[in-house]
Parts: sequence; C-alpha cells; structure tokens
Amino acid sequence: MFEYVIKKSKFFGYMFNASDVDKIKEILERLKKEHKKATHITYAYSIKTPFLEKAVDDGEPSGTAGKPILNVIHQNNKVNILLVVVRYFGGIKLGAGGLLRAYSKTASECIKLDFDN
Repeated sequence: MFEYVIKKSKFFGYMFNASDVDKIKEILERLKKEHKKATHITYAYSIKTPFLEKAVDDGEPSGTAGKPILNVIHQNNKVNILLVVVRYFGGIKLGAGGLLRAYSKTASECIKLDFDN
C-alpha cells in the first residue's frame, strides 16, 4: 500500500495480482468494507486472457481517476493486475489536473513498491 496526501485529501494505493473478474470483484468488495467512509474508490485493471481492461472513476470527473490509473498499468507493461486508489476528500478541490496527477502518482508509486520487493 502507498499513501499520498495533497491539500488534506488522502489517497491510498493498492496493487493486486488478479487474473479474473471474480477475484477483482472480491477484492473490491473487501476494500469497500474496509474503507466505508472513503469518498471515492477508483480502479483500473488489465487481464491478459481473455483480454479485458476497465477503468472506473467512481464519481470523480470523467477521465481524472480510472484512466490515469490504467495508463500507469500500460506504461509499466503490467497484466493480470488490479490497481485501486481510495480517496478521502480533504475539503479542498484539486481540479481536474490535480486529480489526474494525484491518481497517477499514487498508482505509479504503488507499482514502484512492488518493483522493490
């Protein structure tokens, strides 16, 4: 897990190995229970066989959360992966560019942590 704080908003990044949609649904349900008070639980995944990709903004402005997370997956050539970023709103709006940067950074740092292991 990676934690990033910007303008009082907290972003928690999680990365999971996931090769099927059922496992992804199970992980997302667990995170939703764990983070009941989160403002947004955004995510993206890429599965190799059968090829499936999805990016979810979960109420954030379109293209500011799920798509940047999916871009990080592509940039790192990852497959069979689920990246989730949980946001707790801190009361200060970040704007579309700020959101895009925050979600991208959280996802990127999450993948870097995996590389270090």
